[in-house]
Amino acid sequence: MAVLRGVAFAVAASLAAIGPAHAQDATSLKKSMLGQWELSTTERSKTCVVTMKGDAAGQGYKLELEPACKTALPFTKDIVAWSVRGLDIVRMQDATGEAVIDFTEVEAGIFEGLRQGEGVYILQDLAAARSMAKSMDQMIGDWAMVRGNGQPVCGLTLTNTEASPDNFQVFLKPKCDPTIAQFNPTQWRLERGQIVLMSKSGAVWQFEADDNAQWRRVPDTADPLIMLRQ
Repeated sequence: MAVLRGVAFAVAASLAAIGPAHAQDATSLKKSMLGQWELSTTERSKTCVVTMKGDAAGQGYKLELEPACKTALPFTKDIVAWSVRGLDIVRMQDATGEAVIDFTEVEAGIFEGLRQGEGVYILQDLAAARSMAKSMDQMIGDWAMVRGNGQPVCGLTLTNTEASPDNFQVFLKPKCDPTIAQFNPTQWRLERGQIVLMSKSGAVWQFEADDNAQWRRVPDTADPLIMLRQ
């Protein structure tokens, strides 16, 4: 019996030690969420500014949605407060405390939430989101594709003309390398720091910026394909 009491005490002590750590994690998350955020579709074709506050509001904390939110993202009309659930869930909730959408952090300062039947939405720091938008504007224009040895193999133009939700038109110039001509990308987007090219067949090529201000196709190969701004 003394052994059992000792085990029970050890378990209780362990739980007591874990509890404050969990609470601290949730408290830290709450503090980090205060301020202005952008709620958007994955590629920011529809955006909404949300101001998260620390004041109590019903079963959560206050937030403010800019007036355009309800038009851009209709589901936001049901959001009246926000809260932290568990250790890592940021919830935007209705008047009863039920989730309108739950977000979890997927990268530093970037949260993803899924609404069934609608898709994935992104919540990120407003300043960072606007910086990304500026980066996308800088992508628009003429590019050259070259091999690792510098040999040109194709020219293409990235536009800001919407081709489908969250994607934009891209045009190949004449006399492209057969491999690229066969791929024949028709749409592009900027996704988490990558240029993503998509063909009509659904094939996808991804390019990441390297240390030389070039964009290399990933995964890398012995004969890399590189995009250079013209």
